[in-house]
Amino acid sequence: MNKETILVIGACGQIGKELVVALRVKNGHDNVIAADILPQENLPAETAPYVKLNVLDAQALEALIVDQKITQIYHLAAVLSAKGESNPTLAWDLNMNSLLSVLDLSVKHKVNKVFWPSSIAIFGPDSEKINCPQQGVTEPTTVYGISKAAGEHWCKYYFEKHGLDVRSLRYPGLISYTGAPGGGTTDYAVDIFHHAVQGKPYTCFLSKETALPMMFMEDAINATLQLMDAPAENVYIRTAYNLGALSFTPQELAAEIKSHVPDFVVSYAPDFRQAIADSWPSSIDDSAARTDWGWKPAYDLTAMTDVMLENLWVLQAD
Repeated sequence: MNKETILVIGACGQIGKELVVALRVKNGHDNVIAADILPQENLPAETAPYVKLNVLDAQALEALIVDQKITQIYHLAAVLSAKGESNPTLAWDLNMNSLLSVLDLSVKHKVNKVFWPSSIAIFGPDSEKINCPQQGVTEPTTVYGISKAAGEHWCKYYFEKHGLDVRSLRYPGLISYTGAPGGGTTDYAVDIFHHAVQGKPYTCFLSKETALPMMFMEDAINATLQLMDAPAENVYIRTAYNLGALSFTPQELAAEIKSHVPDFVVSYAPDFRQAIADSWPSSIDDSAARTDWGWKPAYDLTAMTDVMLENLWVLQAD
């Protein structure tokens, strides 16, 4: 088997940090190059091999692909849903034009595989709310969701027209203890844990009854690796696969946390993100992923809460 040289763009983000670690365990540390816009001197030494990259600089991206003989690209850089609404033009520019550059250069330089994440943000007010199907109605209400919906079809186009093996998942809200959230509508489900371990009350920006699809980061990383390892003939969907694991409300998550932190106080003050959340499904039908390449999550709400609190308490003590 030929050695893979993997480039992870957006490596300093919420997903990127953990995906880089997992890819290095699997493929060898020096075979996975992390890239992001942050200066290297601001990052831990173990981030290396690392390249400072503005993904909108197509010439710099091409030089990196050629110089490092890149065989796989994981393109994670994006402006997320809530942050994107404050600057829609920037969100569209980064989310869409960077993807097109990655796709074009991957074809030009014969990159073996590309991973690009989509999102439940592609769904909208008329999408099915319970067990939203793989072919559910897509009518995004944010520029982030619009870019993801368009990007899915660009991925399929490059697969069909150019034979590029590009694969994608529709991530739900992702929950991790390793870094701060990046400006998404599901960020409350990370922030709430930090407040709990710090002994601070938390004011949630969504209503207590708002159920949304969620996932522990370890499951998301495993799903990503599993999809990318699947034989090409098993990857039947070339837009993006629905991916599900958990569905809960802020009130349900707060109750689970309170079983460990009885004095934790949570209040609710919905803001502009409530309208975004209301447009999304409350649960996802991911049967296609389960059938095609054997996806199955490992964490339920209780297991996720246990791991989140345990690790955040350790990090706080340090």
